[in-house]
Amino acid sequence: MTGGPDAVLVMGEALIDLVPAPAAGETAATTDLRRAQPGGAPANVAVALARLGRAVSFAGALGGDGFARTIEARLKSAGVGLALTAHSAQPTALAVADPGKDGTGYHFHLQDTATFRLPERTAEVSRFGAVYVGGLAAVVAPAAEAVAATARAAAGRTLLVVDPNVRQDRTLGPDHGHARLRELCALAHVVKASDEDLAGLWPDTDPDTTCRRLAAEGRLVVLTRGAHGSTAYTASGPPLSVPAAPVDVVNTIGAGDAFTAAVLSRLTELGAHRAEAVATLAPEQVRAMLTFAAQVAASVCGHAGTEPSLPLGAQG
Repeated sequence: MTGGPDAVLVMGEALIDLVPAPAAGETAATTDLRRAQPGGAPANVAVALARLGRAVSFAGALGGDGFARTIEARLKSAGVGLALTAHSAQPTALAVADPGKDGTGYHFHLQDTATFRLPERTAEVSRFGAVYVGGLAAVVAPAAEAVAATARAAAGRTLLVVDPNVRQDRTLGPDHGHARLRELCALAHVVKASDEDLAGLWPDTDPDTTCRRLAAEGRLVVLTRGAHGSTAYTASGPPLSVPAAPVDVVNTIGAGDAFTAAVLSRLTELGAHRAEAVATLAPEQVRAMLTFAAQVAASVCGHAGTEPSLPLGAQG
């Protein structure tokens, strides 16, 4: 049976990232060569949760091409449950990555793909201890309506975790889906967002102020700031920050998703996904959670690809 009191349902897209791949003697900035690697924030979160030893099911959609078979193999090899994954004969969506010193930008090829033809999962959410939504599926039709319906159902029956994962691209409409993402944040029990995400969603408000407001309404809010570390906000105490884990950065793609998965993994380990306990975590639990998540994110940054590893001596 799919689900369980400590299992996580991850809903969203699994797609292909096209990432600069330097040829011999070249750098990523001077070559047009690209390598294809499985990606999509929700798929990355699902794989990371499975790698960390958590029971997880992926509610996405896969196409009928070779890219979809590569994605499916990745999910299966990690141990992600696919009973709630839809299938279509259409092709897989592509995200062309543009890494830079301030992060990675993307250009998307999304129309007429299988990736966003996923059904709502309102009837299934109560079978899971937590439900994660986010990524492009939250803002791209026809998936956006299914994600919103599922999130509304999850908000009243289980722990809803939202990562708005704001993207700026002309294919996402005039407001880049910001209104939909703000709705999801309002529904969530846990919001994990970067400072750039919050600046995009609430441009007239400092991210710290936004986090305090969201937390005051009973949420756990986790703010990430890249190399500057992370901060957790709750309604029951002052914000608590930890530094980023030291690492020689090779890649940043997927690091934020690994961080999110580690937070969710630690919450389920603590049992904090039950009885609305996320808003009343003890400071030492919050600090340990952020430290663990920083280490998992660093494990992605230290090599090419998006696969995290469990920090030495840590328990997921």
